[in-house]
Amino acid sequence: MKENRLKDLREDNDLYQKDIAKILNTTQAQYSLYETGLRTMPIQLLIKLAKYYDVSLEYLTGISNIKNHYPKDKG
Repeated sequence: MKENRLKDLREDNDLYQKDIAKILNTTQAQYSLYETGLRTMPIQLLIKLAKYYDVSLEYLTGISNIKNHYPKDKG
């Protein structure tokens, strides 16, 4: 289910796989494996994407349908 979220978020932001791969410091081919669910994305990359898209890890991983459970840090 997370894989659909990865693709949906990327497309909603008008980005290509190569754009996200660059953000994650990986290759487009490797990111494609994450997005299709053929490889498990390491937690540190999930955290990086959650911050980039401003969504919760629960949303990104498909645990919840609520994009943000927590208020933004004002600090």
